[in-house]
Amino acid sequence: MTRADIRDPDALVTTEWLADHLHDPNLRIFDCSTVLQFEEGGKRPYRVLNCAAEHEAGHIPGASHFDLQRDFSVEDSPFGMTLAEPETVAASFARAGIDDTSRVILYSRRSLSWATRFWWMLRWLGFDNAAVLDGGFEKWVAEGEPLSTETSNYPVGELTIRLRPEIFVTKDDVLTAIDDPAACLINALGRDIFSGENPRYGRPGRIPGSVSVPQIELVDPETHAFRPTDEIAQHFERAGASGADRHITYCGGGIFATVDAFWLHQLGRDNVAVYENSMSEWGPDPSLPIETN
Repeated sequence: MTRADIRDPDALVTTEWLADHLHDPNLRIFDCSTVLQFEEGGKRPYRVLNCAAEHEAGHIPGASHFDLQRDFSVEDSPFGMTLAEPETVAASFARAGIDDTSRVILYSRRSLSWATRFWWMLRWLGFDNAAVLDGGFEKWVAEGEPLSTETSNYPVGELTIRLRPEIFVTKDDVLTAIDDPAACLINALGRDIFSGENPRYGRPGRIPGSVSVPQIELVDPETHAFRPTDEIAQHFERAGASGADRHITYCGGGIFATVDAFWLHQLGRDNVAVYENSMSEWGPDPSLPIETN
């Protein structure tokens, strides 16, 4: 299977493609980078830090920066990064310069998951002309592509909402899916958290019946780009996720889960959702079932 075999080849662009199209007039490039600082005993499982200073120190020319927590999340959520209302999210995208005619390129540092999170959010709103930069910032730098320290601001746009509410789900949807033989719950966190060895989210373990497809295993650690499509498909097949009619991915807070969701969509799955809040909500709640190895 090649990249041409994926559902939407335009949703994943190479550094070479971006270098050749940097000056396209309708291109909108965004640095989606975010950092999590885990805190034991804090109000939330982690502090969500933007990377504005890092962005200002050097970014892909023309790129602007997204602040996930400030502009796109519920301010007083106990879980952090909880998706805000569609109107709020759409308005933030529009203020950043996205409109219905934009071609949006999303990249991030250290983990492609921040870019896939924003890709999934745009898809939730019904916007389908966005792409993730394969390999992200690290691959761009490794290949000697140019960086800029100039501030980039796009003109404010107008973004039409065509909501797909079903692609983000709640704990009640997940509870129902546990007993649904047609559904497959997929944990995108590391295998130590999945097994229960690492109790990062309060109670150790995973949602009962779920399978493990760590998002980090879908990425080449040397190039920072996604592994070949056939290898990614094999990861889902080996985990036992291939035969389901419905897939719900989850992680700690709905970020890593979007990597798995992105690839399930690209592999042709039509009924894919991300569990918003994920283990940040599920782990500490003793009323919810949990299992370990």
